[in-house]
Amino acid sequence: MKIYTKTGDAGETGLFDGTRVLKSDVRVATYGEVDELNACLGLARAASADAQLNGMLERMQRDLFALGATLADPSHRIADRVTKAAISPEDISQLEGWIDALETELTPLRRFILPGGSPAGATLHVARTVCRRAERAMVALGGLEPELLVYINRVSDLLFVMARVANRSSNTP
Repeated sequence: MKIYTKTGDAGETGLFDGTRVLKSDVRVATYGEVDELNACLGLARAASADAQLNGMLERMQRDLFALGATLADPSHRIADRVTKAAISPEDISQLEGWIDALETELTPLRRFILPGGSPAGATLHVARTVCRRAERAMVALGGLEPELLVYINRVSDLLFVMARVANRSSNTP
């Protein structure tokens, strides 16, 4: 398979249902935001030496592939044959469990904090802001399963907590 197909040279791309749309289409922009978030999580993994956090980030990256596939499939044509590519209530529960577990390691927040800190912490804060942008794009797209919005909202919450954990682990305020 070649990396270039030349089918997008005129500014169009294909969705999973075969529809051709402009690359500026709100659906394409939305799954592009999710793709950018996925790349940010990869950068966060590269910046972190914490095996536990990296395992969580890798799982979220896999889930974000499923989320992007769902966004690129407006007619739900792949849903039946790619059942593993879905976000479920169990995925949301897993994120919430991770948040709860990580928060036990942290002191309670008493004020707003500035994004930054260690390289890993700062990268996780950037990922969190990209996640919020992806969430806004998903809301603007509309018509999505409620679980998708809940999932992406929990991802941003988890990234905030992960940034705090990374900074605490490196003794960085």
